Amino acid sequence: MTAILKSIDEGIHVVNTEGRTIFYNEVAAKHDGMDVKEVQGNHLIDAFPSLTEESSTLLKVINTGKPIYNQTQVYLNIHGTRIDTINTTLPIFLGEKIIGAVEIAKDYSRMKLLAERLLDLQKSINKSRKKRVLKQVNYTFNDLMTVNSEFIGMIDEARKLAKSDSPILVYGESGTGKELFVQGIHNESLRSGGAFIVQNCAAIPETLLESILFGTAKGSYTGAVDRKGLFELADGGTLFLDELHTMPIELQAKLLRVLEDGMVRRIGGSNNSSVDVRVIAAMNVHPTIALQEKKLRSDLYYRLNVFTFSLLPLRKRTEDILYLTDYFIQEFNRKLKKSIQGVEKKLESFFIDYQWPGNVRELKHTVEYMMNVCEEKWLRYEDLPIMLRQQPATSKGKSTPHRGLSLRKNLELVEKKLIMNALDQSAGNINQAAKLLEIPRQTLQYKMKKMME
Repeated sequence: MTAILKSIDEGIHVVNTEGRTIFYNEVAAKHDGMDVKEVQGNHLIDAFPSLTEESSTLLKVINTGKPIYNQTQVYLNIHGTRIDTINTTLPIFLGEKIIGAVEIAKDYSRMKLLAERLLDLQKSINKSRKKRVLKQVNYTFNDLMTVNSEFIGMIDEARKLAKSDSPILVYGESGTGKELFVQGIHNESLRSGGAFIVQNCAAIPETLLESILFGTAKGSYTGAVDRKGLFELADGGTLFLDELHTMPIELQAKLLRVLEDGMVRRIGGSNNSSVDVRVIAAMNVHPTIALQEKKLRSDLYYRLNVFTFSLLPLRKRTEDILYLTDYFIQEFNRKLKKSIQGVEKKLESFFIDYQWPGNVRELKHTVEYMMNVCEEKWLRYEDLPIMLRQQPATSKGKSTPHRGLSLRKNLELVEKKLIMNALDQSAGNINQAAKLLEIPRQTLQYKMKKMME
Protein backbone atom coordinates (compact mmCIF):
# COMPACT_ATOMS: atom_id res chain seq x y z
CA MET A 1 0.00 0.00 0.00
CA THR A 2 2.83 2.40 0.82
CA ALA A 3 4.48 1.68 -2.53
CA ILE A 4 1.20 2.39 -4.34
CA LEU A 5 0.57 5.67 -2.50
CA LYS A 6 4.15 6.81 -3.13
CA SER A 7 3.73 6.24 -6.88
CA ILE A 8 0.58 8.38 -7.18
CA ASP A 9 1.21 11.73 -8.86
CA GLU A 10 -0.92 13.66 -6.34
CA GLY A 11 -0.27 14.84 -2.83
CA ILE A 12 -1.47 12.21 -0.30
CA HIS A 13 -1.71 13.06 3.39
CA VAL A 14 -3.22 10.62 5.92
CA VAL A 15 -3.83 11.38 9.60
CA ASN A 16 -5.29 9.33 12.43
CA THR A 17 -8.13 10.47 14.69
CA GLU A 18 -5.67 12.37 16.89
CA GLY A 19 -4.56 14.46 13.89
CA ARG A 20 -1.14 12.82 13.76
CA THR A 21 0.31 12.12 10.29
CA ILE A 22 0.63 8.41 9.50
CA PHE A 23 1.41 8.78 5.78
CA TYR A 24 2.73 11.70 3.73
CA ASN A 25 4.13 11.22 0.22
CA GLU A 26 6.84 13.12 -1.66
CA VAL A 27 4.35 14.91 -3.92
CA ALA A 28 2.53 16.36 -0.90
CA ALA A 29 5.87 17.42 0.59
CA LYS A 30 6.80 19.18 -2.64
CA HIS A 31 3.45 21.02 -2.69
CA ASP A 32 3.87 22.06 0.94
CA GLY A 33 7.53 23.09 0.71
CA MET A 34 8.40 20.54 3.38
CA ASP A 35 10.50 17.46 3.92
CA VAL A 36 8.57 14.23 4.55
CA LYS A 37 10.41 13.78 7.87
CA GLU A 38 9.12 17.19 9.07
CA VAL A 39 5.52 15.99 8.78
CA GLN A 40 5.52 12.20 9.14
CA GLY A 41 4.62 11.16 12.71
CA ASN A 42 3.90 14.73 13.85
CA HIS A 43 0.59 16.41 14.63
CA LEU A 44 -0.84 18.31 11.68
CA ILE A 45 -0.82 21.67 13.48
CA ASP A 46 2.82 21.24 14.53
CA ALA A 47 3.80 21.04 10.85
CA PHE A 48 1.37 23.71 9.69
CA PRO A 49 0.90 26.08 12.64
CA SER A 50 -1.49 28.44 10.83
CA LEU A 51 -4.15 25.72 10.63
CA THR A 52 -6.85 25.27 13.27
CA GLU A 53 -9.57 22.73 14.02
CA GLU A 54 -11.93 24.91 11.95
CA SER A 55 -9.69 25.72 8.98
CA SER A 56 -8.03 22.32 8.47
CA THR A 57 -9.96 20.12 6.06
CA LEU A 58 -8.36 16.98 7.54
CA LEU A 59 -9.33 17.81 11.12
CA LYS A 60 -12.79 18.92 10.03
CA VAL A 61 -13.43 15.59 8.29
CA ILE A 62 -12.24 13.66 11.35
CA ASN A 63 -14.68 15.62 13.52
CA THR A 64 -17.68 15.41 11.17
CA GLY A 65 -17.10 12.13 9.36
CA LYS A 66 -18.25 13.83 6.14
CA PRO A 67 -16.14 14.13 2.96
CA ILE A 68 -15.06 17.47 1.47
CA TYR A 69 -14.56 17.76 -2.28
CA ASN A 70 -12.38 20.20 -4.26
CA GLN A 71 -12.00 22.81 -1.55
CA THR A 72 -9.23 25.38 -1.68
CA GLN A 73 -7.05 25.69 1.41
CA VAL A 74 -4.49 28.38 2.21
CA TYR A 75 -2.01 27.89 5.06
CA LEU A 76 1.59 28.45 6.19
CA ASN A 77 4.15 25.70 6.74
CA ILE A 78 6.65 25.77 9.64
CA HIS A 79 9.04 27.79 7.46
CA GLY A 80 6.47 30.59 7.02
CA THR A 81 5.84 29.80 3.35
CA ARG A 82 2.27 30.32 2.06
CA ILE A 83 0.74 27.22 0.44
CA ASP A 84 -2.32 27.14 -1.86
CA THR A 85 -3.91 23.74 -2.58
CA ILE A 86 -7.18 22.27 -3.75
CA ASN A 87 -8.11 19.32 -1.55
CA THR A 88 -10.47 16.39 -1.61
CA THR A 89 -10.59 15.00 1.90
CA LEU A 90 -12.28 11.70 2.82
CA PRO A 91 -12.95 9.95 6.13
CA ILE A 92 -11.48 6.47 6.68
CA PHE A 93 -13.85 4.01 8.34
CA LEU A 94 -13.23 0.60 9.85
CA GLY A 95 -16.72 -0.79 9.99
CA GLU A 96 -18.74 2.10 11.39
CA LYS A 97 -15.85 3.59 13.36
CA ILE A 98 -13.82 6.47 11.91
CA ILE A 99 -10.09 5.80 12.23
CA GLY A 100 -8.62 8.72 10.27
CA ALA A 101 -8.81 10.83 7.14
CA VAL A 102 -7.00 10.96 3.82
CA GLU A 103 -6.44 14.09 1.77
CA ILE A 104 -5.67 14.21 -1.95
CA ALA A 105 -4.19 17.63 -2.73
CA LYS A 106 -3.46 19.45 -5.98
CA ASP A 107 -1.05 22.37 -6.17
CA TYR A 108 -3.38 25.35 -6.65
CA SER A 109 -0.51 27.86 -6.82
CA ARG A 110 0.63 26.63 -10.26
CA MET A 111 -2.88 26.51 -11.66
CA LYS A 112 -3.57 29.99 -10.35
CA LEU A 113 -0.35 31.26 -11.92
CA LEU A 114 -1.33 29.70 -15.26
CA ALA A 115 -4.78 31.28 -15.04
CA GLU A 116 -3.27 34.70 -14.35
CA ARG A 117 -0.89 34.31 -17.28
CA LEU A 118 -3.83 33.35 -19.48
CA LEU A 119 -5.74 36.46 -18.45
CA ASP A 120 -2.68 38.66 -18.99
CA LEU A 121 -2.19 37.14 -22.44
CA GLN A 122 -5.84 37.72 -23.36
CA LYS A 123 -5.53 41.30 -22.12
CA SER A 124 -2.46 41.90 -24.31
CA ILE A 125 -4.30 40.38 -27.30
CA ASN A 126 -7.17 42.80 -26.78
CA LYS A 127 -4.73 45.73 -26.63
CA SER A 128 -3.09 44.54 -29.83
CA ARG A 129 -6.48 44.21 -31.48
CA LYS A 130 -7.30 47.81 -30.69
CA LYS A 131 -3.96 49.01 -32.00
CA ARG A 132 -3.73 46.87 -35.13
CA VAL A 133 -7.38 45.81 -35.65
CA LEU A 134 -6.29 42.22 -35.04
CA LYS A 135 -8.62 39.62 -36.56
CA GLN A 136 -9.57 37.25 -33.70
CA VAL A 137 -12.26 35.21 -35.43
CA ASN A 138 -10.84 32.82 -37.99
CA TYR A 139 -14.08 31.33 -39.31
CA THR A 140 -17.33 32.52 -40.84
CA PHE A 141 -20.47 30.67 -41.88
CA ASN A 142 -18.89 30.26 -45.31
CA ASP A 143 -16.41 27.85 -43.72
CA LEU A 144 -19.22 25.48 -42.71
CA MET A 145 -19.14 23.14 -45.68
CA THR A 146 -22.46 21.37 -46.26
CA VAL A 147 -24.99 20.39 -48.90
CA ASN A 148 -27.47 19.14 -46.29
CA SER A 149 -30.69 21.15 -46.61
CA GLU A 150 -31.48 21.01 -42.87
CA PHE A 151 -28.03 22.23 -41.92
CA ILE A 152 -28.16 24.97 -44.58
CA GLY A 153 -31.49 26.11 -43.11
CA MET A 154 -29.95 26.17 -39.62
CA ILE A 155 -27.07 28.33 -40.86
CA ASP A 156 -29.52 30.75 -42.54
CA GLU A 157 -31.46 31.04 -39.27
CA ALA A 158 -28.25 31.63 -37.33
CA ARG A 159 -27.27 34.45 -39.72
CA LYS A 160 -30.53 36.23 -38.90
CA LEU A 161 -30.34 35.67 -35.15
CA ALA A 162 -26.69 36.73 -35.03
CA LYS A 163 -27.79 40.39 -35.07
CA SER A 164 -29.51 39.93 -31.70
CA ASP A 165 -27.73 40.30 -28.35
CA SER A 166 -29.67 37.44 -26.73
CA PRO A 167 -27.71 34.48 -25.38
CA ILE A 168 -27.46 31.31 -27.46
CA LEU A 169 -27.15 27.65 -26.52
CA VAL A 170 -25.53 25.27 -29.01
CA TYR A 171 -25.77 21.50 -28.59
CA GLY A 172 -23.81 19.03 -30.66
CA GLU A 173 -21.70 15.91 -30.34
CA SER A 174 -17.93 16.28 -30.23
CA GLY A 175 -16.54 17.06 -33.66
CA THR A 176 -19.69 18.59 -35.14
CA GLY A 177 -18.13 22.07 -35.39
CA LYS A 178 -19.68 23.93 -32.44
CA GLU A 179 -16.89 26.47 -32.07
CA LEU A 180 -16.77 27.10 -35.81
CA PHE A 181 -20.55 27.62 -35.78
CA VAL A 182 -20.28 30.03 -32.82
CA GLN A 183 -17.47 31.98 -34.51
CA GLY A 184 -19.75 32.29 -37.52
CA ILE A 185 -22.45 33.83 -35.30
CA HIS A 186 -19.97 36.30 -33.81
CA ASN A 187 -18.65 37.27 -37.23
CA GLU A 188 -22.19 37.97 -38.49
CA SER A 189 -23.15 39.94 -35.38
CA LEU A 190 -22.93 43.65 -34.63
CA ARG A 191 -20.12 42.67 -32.22
CA SER A 192 -17.82 41.34 -34.93
CA GLY A 193 -15.37 44.17 -34.26
CA GLY A 194 -15.21 43.25 -30.57
CA ALA A 195 -13.41 40.48 -28.74
CA PHE A 196 -14.28 36.83 -29.21
CA ILE A 197 -13.11 34.91 -26.14
CA VAL A 198 -13.36 31.16 -25.62
CA GLN A 199 -13.30 29.36 -22.28
CA ASN A 200 -13.68 25.60 -21.94
CA CYS A 201 -15.28 24.92 -18.58
CA ALA A 202 -14.12 21.31 -18.28
CA ALA A 203 -11.56 20.08 -15.77
CA ILE A 204 -11.00 23.45 -14.09
CA PRO A 205 -11.61 23.73 -10.32
CA GLU A 206 -14.48 26.01 -9.38
CA THR A 207 -12.38 28.63 -7.55
CA LEU A 208 -9.94 28.89 -10.44
CA LEU A 209 -12.68 29.10 -13.09
CA GLU A 210 -14.42 31.78 -11.04
CA SER A 211 -11.27 33.94 -10.97
CA ILE A 212 -10.78 33.41 -14.71
CA LEU A 213 -14.34 34.53 -15.47
CA PHE A 214 -14.76 37.36 -12.96
CA GLY A 215 -11.21 38.51 -12.22
CA THR A 216 -9.57 39.29 -8.89
CA ALA A 217 -9.30 42.32 -6.63
CA LYS A 218 -6.08 43.34 -4.93
CA GLY A 219 -5.79 41.68 -1.54
CA SER A 220 -8.33 38.91 -2.20
CA TYR A 221 -5.44 36.56 -1.43
CA THR A 222 -1.75 37.06 -0.77
CA GLY A 223 -0.10 38.43 -3.88
CA ALA A 224 -3.41 39.08 -5.63
CA VAL A 225 -3.59 42.11 -7.89
CA ASP A 226 -6.43 43.88 -9.65
CA ARG A 227 -6.97 41.72 -12.71
CA LYS A 228 -9.80 41.67 -15.20
CA GLY A 229 -11.69 38.45 -15.79
CA LEU A 230 -12.96 37.19 -19.12
CA PHE A 231 -16.28 38.99 -18.77
CA GLU A 232 -14.51 42.33 -18.56
CA LEU A 233 -12.07 41.40 -21.32
CA ALA A 234 -14.99 40.41 -23.56
CA ASP A 235 -16.83 43.70 -22.95
CA GLY A 236 -18.40 44.75 -26.25
CA GLY A 237 -17.85 41.30 -27.74
CA THR A 238 -18.74 37.64 -27.29
CA LEU A 239 -17.82 35.15 -24.56
CA PHE A 240 -18.08 31.53 -25.66
CA LEU A 241 -18.38 29.05 -22.79
CA ASP A 242 -17.76 25.53 -24.07
CA GLU A 243 -18.84 22.37 -22.19
CA LEU A 244 -21.09 24.44 -19.94
CA HIS A 245 -22.47 21.33 -18.22
CA THR A 246 -19.07 20.75 -16.59
CA MET A 247 -19.21 24.12 -14.80
CA PRO A 248 -19.91 23.61 -11.06
CA ILE A 249 -23.55 24.23 -10.14
CA GLU A 250 -22.66 26.97 -7.63
CA LEU A 251 -20.75 28.88 -10.30
CA GLN A 252 -23.65 28.48 -12.73
CA ALA A 253 -25.73 30.54 -10.27
CA LYS A 254 -23.19 33.39 -10.48
CA LEU A 255 -23.18 33.14 -14.27
CA LEU A 256 -26.97 33.44 -14.26
CA ARG A 257 -26.78 36.65 -12.24
CA VAL A 258 -24.42 38.20 -14.79
CA LEU A 259 -26.79 37.22 -17.59
CA GLU A 260 -29.70 38.79 -15.72
CA ASP A 261 -28.19 42.14 -14.74
CA GLY A 262 -24.96 42.49 -16.74
CA MET A 263 -22.93 43.18 -13.58
CA VAL A 264 -19.74 41.43 -12.44
CA ARG A 265 -17.80 41.64 -9.20
CA ARG A 266 -14.18 40.55 -8.99
CA ILE A 267 -13.25 37.96 -6.38
CA GLY A 268 -12.47 39.80 -3.16
CA GLY A 269 -13.85 43.06 -4.54
CA SER A 270 -16.72 45.20 -3.25
CA ASN A 271 -17.66 47.07 -6.43
CA ASN A 272 -19.81 45.86 -9.32
CA SER A 273 -18.86 46.64 -12.91
CA SER A 274 -21.24 46.77 -15.84
CA VAL A 275 -20.30 44.62 -18.85
CA ASP A 276 -21.83 44.38 -22.30
CA VAL A 277 -21.16 40.78 -23.28
CA ARG A 278 -23.07 38.31 -25.39
CA VAL A 279 -22.77 34.83 -23.91
CA ILE A 280 -22.92 31.79 -26.17
CA ALA A 281 -22.72 28.40 -24.47
CA ALA A 282 -22.16 24.96 -25.95
CA MET A 283 -22.65 21.42 -24.69
CA ASN A 284 -21.78 18.00 -26.09
CA VAL A 285 -24.50 16.25 -24.08
CA HIS A 286 -28.19 16.82 -24.66
CA PRO A 287 -29.54 19.60 -22.38
CA THR A 288 -32.37 17.37 -21.18
CA ILE A 289 -29.87 14.74 -20.08
CA ALA A 290 -27.76 17.40 -18.35
CA LEU A 291 -30.85 18.66 -16.51
CA GLN A 292 -31.84 15.14 -15.48
CA GLU A 293 -28.32 14.48 -14.14
CA LYS A 294 -28.34 17.86 -12.35
CA LYS A 295 -25.28 19.00 -14.28
CA LEU A 296 -27.15 22.07 -15.52
CA ARG A 297 -29.32 24.45 -13.52
CA SER A 298 -32.82 24.67 -14.94
CA ASP A 299 -33.01 28.47 -14.45
CA LEU A 300 -29.71 28.94 -16.31
CA TYR A 301 -30.92 26.64 -19.09
CA TYR A 302 -34.13 28.64 -19.55
CA ARG A 303 -32.13 31.89 -19.59
CA LEU A 304 -29.72 30.59 -22.21
CA ASN A 305 -32.41 28.81 -24.21
CA VAL A 306 -33.60 31.99 -25.96
CA PHE A 307 -32.04 30.70 -29.19
CA THR A 308 -30.98 27.05 -29.41
CA PHE A 309 -29.19 25.21 -32.19
CA SER A 310 -28.75 21.43 -32.29
CA LEU A 311 -25.94 20.64 -34.73
CA LEU A 312 -26.48 17.49 -36.76
CA PRO A 313 -23.98 14.63 -36.37
CA LEU A 314 -22.31 13.56 -39.59
CA ARG A 315 -24.22 10.27 -39.68
CA LYS A 316 -27.40 12.33 -40.18
CA ARG A 317 -25.78 14.34 -42.98
CA THR A 318 -24.86 11.42 -45.23
CA GLU A 319 -24.82 13.63 -48.33
CA ASP A 320 -22.04 15.65 -46.68
CA ILE A 321 -19.68 12.70 -46.15
CA LEU A 322 -18.33 12.46 -49.70
CA TYR A 323 -18.71 16.21 -50.21
CA LEU A 324 -16.48 16.90 -47.19
CA THR A 325 -14.12 14.09 -48.17
CA ASP A 326 -13.51 15.76 -51.52
CA TYR A 327 -13.05 19.14 -49.82
CA PHE A 328 -10.45 17.70 -47.42
CA ILE A 329 -8.64 15.92 -50.24
CA GLN A 330 -8.23 19.22 -52.09
CA GLU A 331 -7.10 20.93 -48.86
CA PHE A 332 -4.41 18.32 -48.16
CA ASN A 333 -3.40 18.22 -51.83
CA ARG A 334 -2.35 21.85 -51.39
CA LYS A 335 -0.65 21.29 -48.05
CA LEU A 336 1.15 18.06 -48.99
CA LYS A 337 1.87 18.99 -52.60
CA LYS A 338 -0.02 15.93 -53.86
CA SER A 339 -2.56 15.33 -56.63
CA ILE A 340 -4.97 12.73 -55.22
CA GLN A 341 -8.07 12.67 -57.44
CA GLY A 342 -10.64 11.12 -55.08
CA VAL A 343 -11.64 7.85 -53.42
CA GLU A 344 -12.18 4.40 -54.90
CA LYS A 345 -15.66 2.80 -54.84
CA LYS A 346 -14.95 0.34 -51.99
CA LEU A 347 -13.72 3.16 -49.76
CA GLU A 348 -16.64 5.36 -50.82
CA SER A 349 -19.07 2.67 -49.63
CA PHE A 350 -17.21 2.31 -46.33
CA PHE A 351 -17.29 6.07 -45.71
CA ILE A 352 -21.05 6.23 -46.33
CA ASP A 353 -21.80 3.20 -44.11
CA TYR A 354 -19.46 4.15 -41.25
CA GLN A 355 -21.16 5.93 -38.30
CA TRP A 356 -18.40 8.54 -37.73
CA PRO A 357 -18.69 8.84 -33.92
CA GLY A 358 -16.08 11.61 -34.02
CA ASN A 359 -18.06 13.41 -36.72
CA VAL A 360 -16.41 15.91 -39.09
CA ARG A 361 -13.25 16.05 -36.98
CA GLU A 362 -12.79 12.28 -37.30
CA LEU A 363 -13.42 12.40 -41.05
CA LYS A 364 -10.85 15.17 -41.52
CA HIS A 365 -8.18 13.37 -39.50
CA THR A 366 -8.89 10.12 -41.33
CA VAL A 367 -8.45 11.79 -44.71
CA GLU A 368 -5.29 13.51 -43.48
CA TYR A 369 -3.78 10.17 -42.43
CA MET A 370 -4.71 8.54 -45.74
CA MET A 371 -3.32 11.42 -47.77
CA ASN A 372 0.02 10.98 -46.03
CA VAL A 373 0.28 7.23 -46.68
CA CYS A 374 -1.38 7.00 -50.11
CA GLU A 375 0.98 6.37 -53.02
CA GLU A 376 -1.69 6.11 -55.73
CA LYS A 377 -3.91 8.64 -57.51
CA TRP A 378 -6.98 7.50 -55.56
CA LEU A 379 -7.46 6.90 -51.85
CA ARG A 380 -8.04 3.18 -51.29
CA TYR A 381 -9.65 1.09 -48.57
CA GLU A 382 -6.17 -0.24 -47.77
CA ASP A 383 -5.05 3.31 -46.87
CA LEU A 384 -7.50 3.49 -43.95
CA PRO A 385 -6.06 3.60 -40.43
CA ILE A 386 -5.90 0.05 -39.07
CA MET A 387 -8.48 0.80 -36.35
CA LEU A 388 -11.07 1.74 -38.97
CA ARG A 389 -10.32 -1.29 -41.13
CA GLN A 390 -11.08 -3.44 -38.09
CA GLN A 391 -14.52 -1.85 -37.69
CA PRO A 392 -17.48 -4.09 -38.60
CA ALA A 393 -19.44 -2.91 -41.64
CA THR A 394 -22.58 -1.25 -40.30
CA SER A 395 -25.03 0.12 -42.81
CA LYS A 396 -27.13 3.08 -41.71
CA GLY A 397 -30.14 1.56 -43.40
CA LYS A 398 -30.04 -1.67 -41.45
CA SER A 399 -31.94 -2.20 -38.23
CA THR A 400 -29.25 -4.27 -36.48
CA PRO A 401 -26.61 -1.69 -35.41
CA HIS A 402 -25.08 -3.93 -32.75
CA ARG A 403 -22.32 -6.47 -33.36
CA GLY A 404 -23.96 -9.87 -33.27
CA LEU A 405 -27.57 -10.93 -33.01
CA SER A 406 -28.41 -10.06 -29.39
CA LEU A 407 -32.05 -8.97 -29.57
CA ARG A 408 -31.91 -7.19 -26.20
CA LYS A 409 -28.83 -5.11 -27.06
CA ASN A 410 -30.12 -4.19 -30.51
CA LEU A 411 -33.51 -3.17 -29.12
CA GLU A 412 -31.77 -1.00 -26.51
CA LEU A 413 -29.78 0.79 -29.23
CA VAL A 414 -32.85 1.36 -31.40
CA GLU A 415 -34.85 2.60 -28.40
CA LYS A 416 -32.09 5.00 -27.34
CA LYS A 417 -31.85 6.38 -30.89
CA LEU A 418 -35.63 6.96 -31.08
CA ILE A 419 -35.64 8.70 -27.69
CA MET A 420 -32.76 11.00 -28.65
CA ASN A 421 -34.45 11.84 -31.97
CA ALA A 422 -37.70 12.68 -30.17
CA LEU A 423 -35.86 14.91 -27.68
CA ASP A 424 -34.09 16.66 -30.56
CA GLN A 425 -37.36 17.28 -32.42
CA SER A 426 -39.09 18.56 -29.27
CA ALA A 427 -36.11 20.76 -28.25
CA GLY A 428 -35.85 18.82 -25.00
CA ASN A 429 -39.52 19.08 -24.01
CA ILE A 430 -40.29 15.76 -22.31
CA ASN A 431 -44.07 16.02 -22.72
CA GLN A 432 -43.75 16.67 -26.46
CA ALA A 433 -41.14 13.92 -26.83
CA ALA A 434 -43.44 11.45 -25.05
CA LYS A 435 -46.25 12.35 -27.45
CA LEU A 436 -43.98 11.79 -30.45
CA LEU A 437 -42.99 8.39 -29.05
CA GLU A 438 -46.62 7.64 -28.12
CA ILE A 439 -45.71 6.62 -24.57
CA PRO A 440 -46.61 8.13 -21.16
CA ARG A 441 -44.35 10.90 -19.87
CA GLN A 442 -43.48 8.82 -16.78
CA THR A 443 -42.37 5.93 -19.00
CA LEU A 444 -40.08 8.24 -20.98
CA GLN A 445 -38.57 9.66 -17.78
CA TYR A 446 -37.92 6.13 -16.52
CA LYS A 447 -36.25 5.10 -19.79
CA MET A 448 -34.11 8.26 -19.78
CA LYS A 449 -33.00 7.47 -16.25
CA LYS A 450 -32.06 3.92 -17.31
CA MET A 451 -30.06 5.35 -20.25
CA MET A 452 -27.96 7.39 -17.82
CA GLU A 453 -27.11 4.48 -15.51
